[in-house]
Amino acid sequence: MTTSQASTSTEKFRCLLVTRGEGGELSTAVTTRSLADLPPGDVLVRVAYSSLNYKDALSVTGHPGVTRKFPHIPGIDACGTVVRSTDGRFQPGDQVLITGRDLGQNTWGGFAEYVQVPADWVLTLPAGLSLRESMVLGTAGLTAGLALRALAHRGVQPASGEVLVTGATGGVGSLAVAILAHLGYAVVASTGKHSEQAFLKQLGAARVISREEVHDTTGKPLLAARWAGAIDTVGGPTLSTVVRSLQRGGAVAACGLVGGAELSLTVYPFLLRGVDLVGIDSAECPQRVREEVWGNLAGPWKPACLELLACEAGLEQLPALVDSILHGGIRGRVLVDPHR
Repeated sequence: MTTSQASTSTEKFRCLLVTRGEGGELSTAVTTRSLADLPPGDVLVRVAYSSLNYKDALSVTGHPGVTRKFPHIPGIDACGTVVRSTDGRFQPGDQVLITGRDLGQNTWGGFAEYVQVPADWVLTLPAGLSLRESMVLGTAGLTAGLALRALAHRGVQPASGEVLVTGATGGVGSLAVAILAHLGYAVVASTGKHSEQAFLKQLGAARVISREEVHDTTGKPLLAARWAGAIDTVGGPTLSTVVRSLQRGGAVAACGLVGGAELSLTVYPFLLRGVDLVGIDSAECPQRVREEVWGNLAGPWKPACLELLACEAGLEQLPALVDSILHGGIRGRVLVDPHR
């Protein structure tokens, strides 16, 4: 190890650390750790920004399906500048972003001033995006982009008819509304927040409807055909309603389960209307697909209203924001500045 490497390894950094006590109780605090404490990895990145996602809130609160190893630093997104790399694809000074994989789940994540990860997790920042913009998008933007890609591959185009976005004020939902509208789709935004109609129309929604309109529990195998396509961030009865309401040949991209993990359906929508239900996995999607979608998000899919979606927070504000996102209280995206 060189003298510079040795000095770097003892450098301290701030982070939001979640610990579990002997009795299983969790505690969260902003603290400092040494770079030597970071997990092994090919690339060390000084984090410029992270972002707050629903999965981060689950990690902070100890959901075993997300995080099982403590102490832990959440944050499934990070962007910043390479400090050192043992992989020739990345050099000190490169601007990069990391989303998904195991970052912020059981590998220390972006709610810190530094992350260290395998090189295969790292993506060079696409031309057309600033570091800040990349985290306004983050996993939510990648998920919305993957959902749009899935719909387009199944023939859902702007001329096809109305496209529904459920949970439209959340991170994925608001970005989906903005991107679809930017590309000329007629977007119908569904939300339980009646006070946010003006916000959703600013993002480009042609119409805003209440979430009750897409929550049918009658058990009817088919409902009136309404949507050419849909991006569903809710799951449960909402997703069931959407599938049963698709037009012939329509498709829905499913990417959330805040409304429930169970899905009550018959095969009739698939057999009689030929609809598609497509699952979206942004955490482990192939690198070539990831690069394709990020390239589009930096180029033709990039909406002009990104700053409308973003508020900014430091590490100290995160515990309160975690509670808010778990209770549906966040609009748009929370940009996390670990140096703030």
